[in-house]
Parts: sequence; structure tokens; C-alpha cells
Amino acid sequence: MKFRYKDSYVFDFLHLPESHNERNLQRGLINQMKNFILELGKDFLFIGEEYKIQVGNSDFYLDLLFYHRGLQCLVAFELKADKFKPEHLEQLNFYLEALDRDVKKTNENPSIGILLCKDKDSEVVEYALSRNLSPTLVAEYKLQLPDKKLLQRKLHELFENSRITE
Repeated sequence: MKFRYKDSYVFDFLHLPESHNERNLQRGLINQMKNFILELGKDFLFIGEEYKIQVGNSDFYLDLLFYHRGLQCLVAFELKADKFKPEHLEQLNFYLEALDRDVKKTNENPSIGILLCKDKDSEVVEYALSRNLSPTLVAEYKLQLPDKKLLQRKLHELFENSRITE
């Protein structure tokens, strides 16, 4: 089973202001769960929000937890309302380890983590993931699609550039 991973997601259906926090993002996604799952792709099953993981005597809360039927694994979503930082991966890797040790069933594959950030620098992400052993993906989200006129202008430029090179 192939997992269709997107590098960027559009959450225009949330109607969030540009300056929002992770809790607003999480509440919006939960309230619009059907649209969120359609944006992710098929085979995702929702397990819970603020999913409690206990390690030792401490409680931790994973933003969103799903199960992917095709991959037969847990999929942890950590939400960040700011730009990607390498330390975000540390937190997500900790959650993945806890899920695999304490939640995952023996017949299931290792858990996957998806870090959803408001913005990312691809080179910083590449460096941060280069020695990462956990199956983790970093994607950015947009609250709306770019302006229609901007898209038309970019398409026109692309068309013109392709004609010049022919």
C-alpha cells in the first residue's frame, strides 16, 4: 500500500486568522474533521485529540492520532502554528517511541509522525531529518490558496518560459 504524502495542505475551510495558535488550529481541524480527512486522503481513521501518553510518572498529549488502514499503523500529527524548528522533531520522535512501545499492537507496523507547521524552510527540514530514524514527515499548511490573479500570472509566466525554450 502506498501512502500519498503531500508536502503542503490547504486548510481554507477552517477560516482561521493569519495569527492563530495551535489550539485554534486543533479545534478547527476537529470541528471540520470530514474536510480534514478529505484533505489528508483516504484510509485515515480518527482515534483522538490530545491523545494521552503516559511515560514513567509523566503525562504527555499528542495533538491528533489517526490510524491508517492501508499502512496498518498509527499516524501521529503534531501541530505547530509557527515555522518548523528542529526541536519539533524531538518531541514528535518521543511520541512515536511511546506509541510503538505502549499503544501499537503487535500486528501493526511502526508508527508514523507528521509534523504540520505553518511554514518551513526545506533545507532546514532536510538537515533535521537526515539522521532521524523514525518515519517522520514534515508538511506545511496554508490557510488559503494563493490569489487567483497570482496563480494566473505564474501560469502565464510558465507558459511563456516553456515557449521560449522550445
